[in-house]
Amino acid sequence: MEKENKCIVVLSGGLDSTTVAYWAKNQGYSLYLLTFKYGQIATKEVKYALKIANKLKAPIRLIDLSSLKKIFTGVSSLCDADIPMTSKFSQPIIVPFRNAILLSIAVAYAVSINAARIFYGAQGSDEPFYPDCRREFYKSFEATARLGTDLVITIEAPFSNMPKSEIIKLGSSFGVPFDLTWSCYLNGPKHCGKCESCVNRKNAFAEAGILDPTEYNE
Repeated sequence: MEKENKCIVVLSGGLDSTTVAYWAKNQGYSLYLLTFKYGQIATKEVKYALKIANKLKAPIRLIDLSSLKKIFTGVSSLCDADIPMTSKFSQPIIVPFRNAILLSIAVAYAVSINAARIFYGAQGSDEPFYPDCRREFYKSFEATARLGTDLVITIEAPFSNMPKSEIIKLGSSFGVPFDLTWSCYLNGPKHCGKCESCVNRKNAFAEAGILDPTEYNE
């Protein structure tokens, strides 16, 4: 396989990164997926990432960074159940420098399989709140990756200017199985329906005018 046809997709199991994977496949890329345990409460998202990989018939690597929980405990509500989970954005929802950590591993993987492109699911609705979802960040990180590898590696968030509702519309056109995606910050049998991520998911489906297949507790 030619280098330019290979891409790494950082796949969380959520609808944004899943749509990125379907978009990349539609663009003709050969997919190599990465998913992570980084100490998050919602380890269930990894299970959903594996389901998506199976659906796409694409190889996926699960990278276990669970020991990062020792760093994020006391800081992020996504990793520490003692920090209240909010329905609107709040500072503890941020997992410090998470995307940089995950993209570093994606760069190493890209070098190891001779891939030129890395895609992740940062999107326009997140940019005002999450520094590592902004174009300025990932293009700076791209420059660092090139300096650190002496290779022309491209890092992109294809939907960085697109709100979540538009991503859902695009994903629908690609046949994304949204019922096989997980957005909830908790790890229950269903989406809680109350955390910030669940609220954003509900609102985005409503704004898109597309039926939400998600089962919520509330």
